[in-house]
Amino acid sequence: MPFAGIIFDFNGVLWWDAPLIDRGWQRSARQLRGREFTPEELSQTVYGRNNGSILEYLVGHPLGAEEIRRMTDERETYYRNLCLEQGEAFRLSPGAIDLLEYLRESEIPRTIATASEKTNVDFFVRQLRLERWFDPEKIVFDDLIRPGKPAPDCYLAAAGILGLDPSRCVVAEDSLSGIRAACAAGIGLVIGVTTSQSEDALLGAGAGMTVGNLGQIENRRLFGAGARAGR
Repeated sequence: MPFAGIIFDFNGVLWWDAPLIDRGWQRSARQLRGREFTPEELSQTVYGRNNGSILEYLVGHPLGAEEIRRMTDERETYYRNLCLEQGEAFRLSPGAIDLLEYLRESEIPRTIATASEKTNVDFFVRQLRLERWFDPEKIVFDDLIRPGKPAPDCYLAAAGILGLDPSRCVVAEDSLSGIRAACAAGIGLVIGVTTSQSEDALLGAGAGMTVGNLGQIENRRLFGAGARAGR
C-alpha cells in the first residue's frame, strides 16, 4: 500500500549545512569547555539533537530554560549569519525543489520536523520561501518542552498534524538520532540521506533505505501512481 504523507528533517536534508553546523558548535565547544567536539561526539551528540541537550552535554550539568534560551540566541545568531554569508549557495538541497513540486501538485500531505528552534524556522521560511510547499503553522520545531530526538515525540507530533498514522508516513532524515526517533515513532519508511553519516551507519540506526539526495526518492513508487501528478 502506498504511503500517504512525508515528513522532512530540515538541516542536512532540505538544507545541506553540515559545515556551518560544525563551525557553530565547535565555536561553542571552545567557549564552554575549552576544546572542540571529536568527530564521534558530533555524530552522536550534535547531529539531529536540540540545542538544550547539546548545551547541557557541553557544560556537564542541567541548564534552566532561560539559560538555554540565552545561549541558544547567541549561538543561532552566529549560525544564521553564516547562512547568509553563503550567498547564492544558501539554497535548498539538490533534488529538493523537484520533489516538493511533485508533492504539492499531487496534494500529498507534508511537513517538517526539525531540532531547530522557532527563530531559525522563521528564518528558513523567509529566506528559502518554504511557504511555497509547507504550511509554516504545521512545522514541528524545538519548543523547549517536547523531548528532542532520538525521542519519537517530534515525529509523532508531525504525523498527528498531518492527520496520519505514523505507519502511513515517510521520513527523510540524515542524523542517527533522527533515524532512531522516526523508528521509535513507528514511521512506515525511514529514508536516510547520506549527507552527514555513512550509508552503513544510517541503515544500522534503522533506516529502511538510503539516498544521496532527495532527487533519488522514487515518488510514484512510494506514494502511488494514483497521485494527481502521476496520472
